Parts: sequence; C-alpha cells; structure tokens
Amino acid sequence: MNRPETIEETAEQVDAHGGKGIPVRVDCTQRQEVEALFERVRNEQGGRLDVLVNDVWGGETMIEWDRPFWEMDVDQGLGLLNQAVLSHILLSRFGVPLMVARKQGIVFEVTDGDGTYWRGSYFYDLVKVSVIRLAQNLHEEFKERDLPLTSLVVTPGYLRSEQMLAFKNLTEETWRDGIAKDEGWGRSETPRYLGRAVAALAADPDIRTRSGKALATWHLYKEYGFTDLDGSQPDWEKRDG
Repeated sequence: MNRPETIEETAEQVDAHGGKGIPVRVDCTQRQEVEALFERVRNEQGGRLDVLVNDVWGGETMIEWDRPFWEMDVDQGLGLLNQAVLSHILLSRFGVPLMVARKQGIVFEVTDGDGTYWRGSYFYDLVKVSVIRLAQNLHEEFKERDLPLTSLVVTPGYLRSEQMLAFKNLTEETWRDGIAKDEGWGRSETPRYLGRAVAALAADPDIRTRSGKALATWHLYKEYGFTDLDGSQPDWEKRDG
C-alpha cells in the first residue's frame, strides 16, 4: 500500500517493550514464502509457536462500496479474496503444525465485526465473514481430534490506523479534530487496543473456553480492564444517549 511504516520499525517497537522483534519480509499469498517462514521458526525457535495472529489485510483500495456485485471488477474482488483470505489459510496451514507437535498454541483471526451481518459490499463482506469461519472451522478440527489448541476471532471497533488517519488528513495528535465530521470517530481506537486485547486473551489460562468464538474489543475491555494508549477504553458498541 506504499505506507511509510516498515517491519523494522515494528520490530524496534517490540524491542522497546521488552520483547525481541525479528522482522521477516514474507508475501503471505505465496505458499513457498509462508512455508519458509515457519521452517525458520522451526529452526530458530526450536519449533515453538505459541501465538499466531492472522491479520493480513491491506485491501482498502480494493473495495467497491457503491457498485452492485454484478457490476464489480471481478479481478479486483478475487484479488481481495486472495490477499485477505488465502493469506490467512496459508499462514494457519503451515503454522499450526508447529502447535500440533507441541500440543500448545492459539490462533487468532482478525476481522471486522463479530457476526455475519451485512457489511455493505459483496467482496468485503465475503472476506470478513470468511475469516470468522476460518477460526470456527479450525476450532472444530481441534475439537474432533481432542487437541488442546485454541482458535478464535478478535475484532476492533472503529480502527484509527495509520491508513485511516492519513485518509482523514489527521495524525494521532490531531485525531479528535475529525469528530466534528464523523461522530463515530470519537469512539475510534488505535491498533494497540486490539493488541492489548490479544495479549489479555493469550494470558488467560481459561482461553480454551473461548475457542471458536468471535470476540470484540468493546466487550473484552470490560472483562480484562485494558486501555488504549491514552488510558481511554473506546467502546464501538456504545452509543451516546
């Protein structure tokens, strides 16, 4: 998407918070590259993969909001499915065997919304609902084979990503200036809010009871008490008045 942020910067942020960030460039729609990624995990981490977060997207410019399905660009729609669904399938297909071998691990699917309601555009809706189904299917696979693994879905509310800030000509420092034109923007959240939801779930010793479910930040913050970067607790479900 020609964004200025880099995976190296992300790794530096991980380091700054006490972890060890290892940037690896991977085209997640290419089987060989995905296989090579997890072979590297196998070799460098002794096969240990505790958490896999499937969050590949980048499809903002590929959505057609104002056209009916029968007038849409088929190649563009299939490209969106390839980028945002096939990538998730490949990552799980070649990452989960590491978890199965150790009988331990959690797969998080990240989507938009916690249900199968209509999202306003054919291919966009198909992607986001399909991702929910991927997690549910994997849950059933684990359950049928009595594997102590977890698969679930997490969703943010109105995500105040770098891309959305740029679209609105705002920065993280000035983001509140956009509320006058978009009331819902006042309940938006940074990507870190979802990250903290994932971290809280991953640390929950009873997480397996959530397997197969679609969970939203606007419910999870009430349960786990995490906050966004500014200490707030955005609630996309909450409506003023």
